[in-house]
Amino acid sequence: MTLRVRCVQHVSFEGPGTIERWAVDRGHELTRTRLFDGDSLPSVADFDWLIVLGGPMSVRDEAEYPWLADEKALVRDAIDAGKTVVGICLGSQLIAEVLGAEVYEAERREIGWLPVEATPEAADLPPFAPLGDEYDAFHWHGETFDLPAGATRAAGTDACPNQAFVFDDRVVGLQFHLESSPETVEELLRNADEDLSEGRYVQNAATIRAQLDKAGPLESRLRTVFDGLERVRSSSGPA
Repeated sequence: MTLRVRCVQHVSFEGPGTIERWAVDRGHELTRTRLFDGDSLPSVADFDWLIVLGGPMSVRDEAEYPWLADEKALVRDAIDAGKTVVGICLGSQLIAEVLGAEVYEAERREIGWLPVEATPEAADLPPFAPLGDEYDAFHWHGETFDLPAGATRAAGTDACPNQAFVFDDRVVGLQFHLESSPETVEELLRNADEDLSEGRYVQNAATIRAQLDKAGPLESRLRTVFDGLERVRSSSGPA
């Protein structure tokens, strides 16, 4: 079945990355809402999957970015309508807040190629079970969130215990990036290099660039998660 996948993009330098290749290869239709260009948010009837991408703003920045309030309402409506919803970085924080959890500044910023550890519960979550007990991901975040009530935690790190969660089998929050490619990593390095302050879990630009070969396995993990989520929804029927 062809899916209508809608990506909500907050800034020019954080696009869908390898999600676009996954959608093309699966025969799905991917469209973007570019909020930074003034695009209007879609209605729930316009998509089957909603993917909310990352961005440097906080979920609390509604005064500076008034569209955040409408975006939260869209995420809430999509969840209530039974749609598949995936949030990445800022997107995961928006989902967490919509589900009633607190979002706040993390004690430690995480940037670079860093491993995450699966929770015991991940073995029972089809999108995450094949990833194993530990795997590398790309990180670029300074905020985190509490686990929403009713959600199952799928992965964590020492610096950020809540790295991934699943809610109602069809809503996924990913604090880390699985969609990153060498090109999207370079975009972040060019546009957000001010974030690369010293820290235990912050890699410098040279270290990040030296590990760009990890982008290939990362794309495989993205496909594993998205294919697993698609199978779950196929077995339960369309929204």
